Amino acid sequence: MARDYARGGSRKSASRKPAASRRSTASNKQPRVWRWYGAGVLSGVVGCLALYLVTLPPAPGEESANASPGPSAKPAAQTPPKPRFDFYTVLPEQTIDVEVEPAEVAQPRATTTANSKEVYLLQAGSFRQREDADRRRAELLLLGLEPRIEESSADNGRWFRVFVGPFDSRSKMAKARSLTAGQDIDTLLLKREG
Repeated sequence: MARDYARGGSRKSASRKPAASRRSTASNKQPRVWRWYGAGVLSGVVGCLALYLVTLPPAPGEESANASPGPSAKPAAQTPPKPRFDFYTVLPEQTIDVEVEPAEVAQPRATTTANSKEVYLLQAGSFRQREDADRRRAELLLLGLEPRIEESSADNGRWFRVFVGPFDSRSKMAKARSLTAGQDIDTLLLKREG
């Protein structure tokens, strides 16, 4: 039995609806969906607007118009009282008497530092190898500082410490410390009696 596949060759093809009728049913369903969607959105907007209008507080003019004037009604034009600032007059008139015995007052700081001479050192590193200490010393020389290397031996081995200073004032020490911090060199502040 031979079939003609070019024409659709089966018996079921005769029972199918034509293409035009299939398009019309699909196009009829699509506008209905959009219609329902639009109706839902519109009803939501109207409902929100009605809820907003119901919850609004009454306008100031409407309140006095709707309320019946009676003997217990307060005047509408009542202003709050202005704040009073009394401290401008009270503070200058006050005095505080404090009795301090001379023994309780600490000695000024300048007299204690004048008697003992303090010097400041910056330790710019502590290395096991002499080459590493020399490299750090060269970095500090390029910054315009005067470093020195001190060798020390302890129970944990030999160390080479790089010191900058001594500085006789904190301001000179702070300047040197800011130079080393600008080059990412961490320093340790040491204070020694001179």
